Amino acid sequence: MLAGCALFKREDPTADPTANAQKLFETASSGLRSGNWQTAIASYESLIATYPFSDYAKQSQIDLMYAYWRNGEPESAVAAADQFVLENPTHPRVDYAWYLKGLAYFPRERGPLEGLFRIDLTRRPPEQLLQSVNAFSRLLQEYPDSPYAADARQRLVYLRNRLAAYEVHVADYYLRRDAWVAAANRARYVIQNYQETPSVVPALQIMVTAYRKLELPDLASSSLRVLAENYPLEAHGWGERDLKERDPALERTTGVHSLR
Repeated sequence: MLAGCALFKREDPTADPTANAQKLFETASSGLRSGNWQTAIASYESLIATYPFSDYAKQSQIDLMYAYWRNGEPESAVAAADQFVLENPTHPRVDYAWYLKGLAYFPRERGPLEGLFRIDLTRRPPEQLLQSVNAFSRLLQEYPDSPYAADARQRLVYLRNRLAAYEVHVADYYLRRDAWVAAANRARYVIQNYQETPSVVPALQIMVTAYRKLELPDLASSSLRVLAENYPLEAHGWGERDLKERDPALERTTGVHSLR
């Protein structure tokens, strides 16, 4: 019985709290370095709850975000980042909190089953993509010289391409259902908001087709002229060329087939 009770011994109230906090922090840091995310999370959480005003608490909050993210808990990572920003608005590591939040919302890579069944990830609703864009944009706006700024910019390029491709998918959906106005509006949104993405080409092609169906020849001709001046090989309506002429490079980049 005495041996069993030893497993549940209580912390000595006379012990040095700094030493206890340091011990927890070292255990958590060791778990973080070795990839034992659950051990790291448990130790960081215990340290923050027990010694919230210790010198180790702030660093533990920062490391805990990362441990949550690596352990596949993006919601917890976002909550931890939001709490850190709220409680420490002037802390020198706030930029990392925004960066980690952007990473937590950043789309994951295609899984084995998704690759096997050729699931197109660009067709998925973009709510989390927008959250990631907002976090990275906030980082670049407030901390342009952050060490995480360069990576955030590259990720924003990828996110904008994904968002533009999604809008093209929606425009194509409307086009297939003869909703010409909705298709044209969605394609025009791509032109207005994602001008530097590959999705501009299919968006213009959808506009050409939609305006022709709506019997608006001037608007159709204007869209076609933009295509002819900038992408002469793509100067036609959506799905109006022979299969042999399809552009696989464009399809790989946008995730959208150039033929209906």
